[in-house]
Amino acid sequence: MGNDSKKFLFFFGILLLGIYSDRILPVPSRASEDSPDRPVASSENQTISPEPWYKRIEAQWGGRLRILGSVSSYDDDTIFAAAQNDPYYDGAADFRLTNVTYLNPRLYFAIDYEAILSGGDARRVQNELQSLLPDTIPDDFVIIRGPETDDLRFFDLTKTISEGNSYILYNRLDRLSLTLEPEWGMVRIGRQAVTWGNGFLFNPMDLFNPFAPTQIDRDYKIGDDMAYTLYSLGQTGDFQLLYVPRRDLEGGNVEWDQSSLAGKLHFAVATTEFDVMAAVHYRDFVTGFGTRGYLGGAAWRLDATWTFLSQAKSDQDGYLSLVANMDYSWVWWGKNFYGFIEFYFDGLGEENYSEAITNQALVERIVRGEIFTLGRKYLSGSVKVELHPLFNVFLTSINNIADPSGIFHPYAVWDLAKSFQLTFGGTIPWGGSETEFGGFTMPGTEFQFQPSVNAFLWLTYYF
Repeated sequence: MGNDSKKFLFFFGILLLGIYSDRILPVPSRASEDSPDRPVASSENQTISPEPWYKRIEAQWGGRLRILGSVSSYDDDTIFAAAQNDPYYDGAADFRLTNVTYLNPRLYFAIDYEAILSGGDARRVQNELQSLLPDTIPDDFVIIRGPETDDLRFFDLTKTISEGNSYILYNRLDRLSLTLEPEWGMVRIGRQAVTWGNGFLFNPMDLFNPFAPTQIDRDYKIGDDMAYTLYSLGQTGDFQLLYVPRRDLEGGNVEWDQSSLAGKLHFAVATTEFDVMAAVHYRDFVTGFGTRGYLGGAAWRLDATWTFLSQAKSDQDGYLSLVANMDYSWVWWGKNFYGFIEFYFDGLGEENYSEAITNQALVERIVRGEIFTLGRKYLSGSVKVELHPLFNVFLTSINNIADPSGIFHPYAVWDLAKSFQLTFGGTIPWGGSETEFGGFTMPGTEFQFQPSVNAFLWLTYYF
């Protein structure tokens, strides 16, 4: 069956559910306030026809428009500086329109549309380097990532409008889902986002499009096509189950070894909560355990996963990923402070970073957006200072404690006016030679691989 036929059947099914939603989930009529002993007139005794389903539809709209600009600089011994010595100037415009349409109090349809224009020096140089040195610059491994695609997703809802050597304009549907909320829980099918785990910067239990540790924009998580259900266990907790079908990049067919099937049990004992997870993710089996609780005025969290690696992709039998953090809020000098500290361990990481980018299992997960670092041990933290209710400063540091090296990430968020927000800041990598963030030699070349020093400015309008 072709893609167009599948899309037609999908939307046709949604339409039928909407038409019959009043039968699937009838809205209880208000009980009569009349006394049962009071005589009822014959006209009142007649059955009143329910209101047509389409008159009960309620739509909620929202979204944002964001303009972004950045300037970046690379050290002279990196491959990017070899291509262009001058600073890199880049920009983007991101428009997102959101809609939730309630067909029934327990049945609703969500759709998010986005259109993105991005370009500048970074995209132009990356395209030039990949064409000149295809063996040195593999796929998406470079720091400068390309636009989101739907090549592996069940539905192809992304369309490139225009593309050049230094820019791309594309639009896509990042949400397209139908949700049913019976008394026992929830069922949702279509493009959506699900987040598991308790990590702040690193989140090994979140296998499905986690945020990057340095990502500031966390308004919307990238959606995936999936079937998701939650079964409530009352005050004890809940059980969640999801299935993410994905396509093989070469054949274009949905394949089991490209898909994910996962379940998570969440429950509480006194004031401590627990998560137990099991998943078949691509070719690997993943188990996970998480817990969170309180210590005085602070909250603590711990997540750990063990991935049984496919022998076809790695010599390792498996690896451990672990994150532990604690956060706390306080008042100093009449100002509100909030901070957290987080330890992260990645058993798939390497100590020799030149060899790390040839580790197939590691590179696959970096390309998929599941892992964002090359090393094994990290200690990170962040502090937020509310200088004014409308102006907040954030200082975040991500540190590889084995090198040592790291990234310092200061930024500020200023609510200029109602619905307008200005965000500005920068990224400063540090470290010595042959460290992860200080720079290391790319295999087979004399160039260094190192993140850029950059400054950025965003203006966002919410509606």
